[in-house]
Amino acid sequence: AWGVAALTGLAEPLGALVGVAVLGSLPAFYPLGLALAAGAMLFVVSHEIIPETHRHGFEGAASATLMGGFVFMIWLNAAFA
Repeated sequence: AWGVAALTGLAEPLGALVGVAVLGSLPAFYPLGLALAAGAMLFVVSHEIIPETHRHGFEGAASATLMGGFVFMIWLNAAFA
């Protein structure tokens, strides 16, 4: 199991190297790369993590903490802007 986990973890540094190779010399495309990464994370959260937290009878707590985290991130964005 450790070996399989280590091999799957290699996708991250390899992806980073590909990203640097593709976008490293084109700073105008940095926002596009960041938007694609953010979209991938939103997909994972919305299709895997949120449904899993709602399966075991913690719907209220899961929804409240999700909204609390969202509000906190919006507040941080406004505070540091």
